Amino acid sequence: MRAFVFYYESMRKIVVTSGKGGVGKTTVTATLGRKLALHGYRVVLVDGDVGLNNLDVVTGIERRVVYDIGDVLSGRCRAFQALVNDGESPMKILPSSKDSALLTAQSFRGVVDGFCDFDFVIVDCPAGIEQGFHRAVSACDEAIVVTTPSASAIRDADKVIRLLASYRLKDVSLVVNRVRPDMVARGEMLGASEIGSLLHIAPIGVVPEDDMITLYQQLGAVPSRAISERAFEALAKNVAECSKAYVDVTFRRRFRRFR
Repeated sequence: MRAFVFYYESMRKIVVTSGKGGVGKTTVTATLGRKLALHGYRVVLVDGDVGLNNLDVVTGIERRVVYDIGDVLSGRCRAFQALVNDGESPMKILPSSKDSALLTAQSFRGVVDGFCDFDFVIVDCPAGIEQGFHRAVSACDEAIVVTTPSASAIRDADKVIRLLASYRLKDVSLVVNRVRPDMVARGEMLGASEIGSLLHIAPIGVVPEDDMITLYQQLGAVPSRAISERAFEALAKNVAECSKAYVDVTFRRRFRRFR
């Protein structure tokens, strides 16, 4: 049973991207997908990062992969045959391929559009703004940009947001990851609202720094009692309900509207 209100009647195609690697983009993708699936939504994750793909590792399915998107495009299998069941939720995952010969923007979009029986198709985009970025973004209708409070990550996120403006996307949102509330309180780190103001984009999620995430990634799971658990729950709620309000769990604040 769905705990969140769903405002779309058709499939939603969301790309999760970032300006640079190492900001937790793939972890956000996997955990968001799991949260939505656990609330009753039909979710498929698509690994759009060719060559440097690690969505299978983060979700713990790497040993169960039989087919990947390359096999789908070459005709060796159908898309549904390449899907791998997530071990932590009802979510499905389409692994990426190490061979990009058949992977074009058009063919990738064809695969994504083929999952019309799902409520959410969430694409894990390669970091940066190279060819893989265009391929992933052009297949989707919405984008979530993941950044951390570091100056370099914010600068690179700004470049990505400016580039996203050239695509016909219905919505672009922001997730601020690895926030240290003690440092924000001392003025040593920017808070989510300040970062949102700098980037001129609404934050829909604020995820605190959580050492347990790194530990449990090795197991392909996010611990239910992790510090970031409530933050990801709030993020999934906002995504499902198309809300621009967010919960800053780092300060235990209630939902508030970005201005």
